[in-house]
Amino acid sequence: MSVRLNEQELSNIDKQTLIRMYLGLQDSVEKLSQSIDILTEEVINLRQHRFGRSSEKGLTDAEGYAQLGFVFNETEMTVDLNPDISEPAFEEIHPKVYKRGKKVIGKREEELKDLPVSLVSHPVSEAELQSAFPDGKYKQLPDEVYKRLAFHPASFEVIEHHVEVFVSTDGRTFVRGERPADLLRNSIVTPSLAAGIYNAKYVNAQPIQRLVKEFERCDVFLPEPTMCRWANVCSDRYLKLIYEHLKGKLDDYHVLHADETPVEVRKDGRPAGSKSYMWVYRTGSLEAHPFVLYEYQKGRKADYPRQFLKDFHGICVTDGYEVYHSIAKERETLTIAGCWSHARRDFADVVKSAGKEKLSVQESICYKALQIIQTMFRYEQSYADMAPEERLEQRKQNVAPLVDAFFGYLKFEQSRVAPKMKTGKAISYCLNQEAYLRVFLTDGSVPMTNNATEQSIRPFTQGRKNWYLIDTVGGAESSAIAYSIAETAKANHLKPYEYFKYILEELPKHGAFEDPSYLEELLPWSEKLPECCRKKL
Repeated sequence: MSVRLNEQELSNIDKQTLIRMYLGLQDSVEKLSQSIDILTEEVINLRQHRFGRSSEKGLTDAEGYAQLGFVFNETEMTVDLNPDISEPAFEEIHPKVYKRGKKVIGKREEELKDLPVSLVSHPVSEAELQSAFPDGKYKQLPDEVYKRLAFHPASFEVIEHHVEVFVSTDGRTFVRGERPADLLRNSIVTPSLAAGIYNAKYVNAQPIQRLVKEFERCDVFLPEPTMCRWANVCSDRYLKLIYEHLKGKLDDYHVLHADETPVEVRKDGRPAGSKSYMWVYRTGSLEAHPFVLYEYQKGRKADYPRQFLKDFHGICVTDGYEVYHSIAKERETLTIAGCWSHARRDFADVVKSAGKEKLSVQESICYKALQIIQTMFRYEQSYADMAPEERLEQRKQNVAPLVDAFFGYLKFEQSRVAPKMKTGKAISYCLNQEAYLRVFLTDGSVPMTNNATEQSIRPFTQGRKNWYLIDTVGGAESSAIAYSIAETAKANHLKPYEYFKYILEELPKHGAFEDPSYLEELLPWSEKLPECCRKKL
């Protein structure tokens, strides 16, 4: 309870007591001001997240070498970091008059060449010819041809199989025509229909219930539980074979990405609202033949990735979640690399909230830190097509000095920033993650970011907005398999629908006890895949 003193009581207090009271008041005012600053920053950041831009690109002006003069001497920096910099052409420094580009002949035909074509004739009637040429003197020129692209919504066709049956005259011997393997015995589902369901739900984030309504508008009435059962059974019986075969290849890769996202499963034996997780692992984004593996688990503890990664020996790129670091400390054969996109995020949030047009933000720690990171990303983009050895050499020459400058700058500025401020948190995060953020400088196969996994997990998070929760554990596990195949197909530039359809046509042809080596021919990078599965690059 505060005590108020009147003028007479204050006049009776000795000088030393007044000094102590004033100093205490100063401390209180300073703490109050700091709390107001923190709350103000939080409100600004919340408004930015709710209404502002989400992209982190273009937050610094003219992101490049000359912007780093506050860290390096400008002339020395240009020589040290970019020795091969060339003189700009006049057109690059002086705006040139806009000229319309030349029309590319044959581009439309190239884009449409693989699509089916229906011919529609527009003849000239005999009466029109007689009217135009009463003397009967005319000749026919080549047809005037133009093309239009038509769209046909979902169409259905009943495939009626007739199997010939013969019997001997004594009724003892029967002969039947060869019957193709069913996807599901005594079920009307076909590979094309199952692939359509997978494509709608696991590629386009369309809930089964919405697909049911779409089918009804085409006069096909399939119950939602039936379609869900088809998807789950086909995942467990067929797609799982591909999934497990890919999982067995983890140890063949040097780099892996990992991430996780929450999901609620209604019937998992726990109280309602208990949080489960979908873990996602992806092979290195700079390595050939990528694949993505989802795994459902009831929690987020270290036991789950520890078990999944037990046979993997290499470098795993992750965010700053401590679970991954604890697993790496247990094993000499596993190294964790940090993600520079996560390191950039808090700095970018502050700059976005303040608005880069304000002069004050351009002098801020966040803006300058962001400039260094953005310049590192510019270098990294130019190394995309290099071999790992060449990429590593370029990183040592151009990016490593920037990394050193970045951490040196943050260590210098850390004491000047309140730890609870957004800037303080951004600095603390980066300094705590420094060892992991430097790993990419030791290996040219390691990317700077974990973006590849975040892109692979995004379809799941988008779909989650439509269906909110999963009903059963079995459904969650089946969904993990289906998402894995869908994202693996996309990562290998395949058409997911065509790939689902093809493997669901081929897998039923093989018995459960057959040598699984045939699965190699069904993998996304197999040369034996039909051309219809591949996208145009």
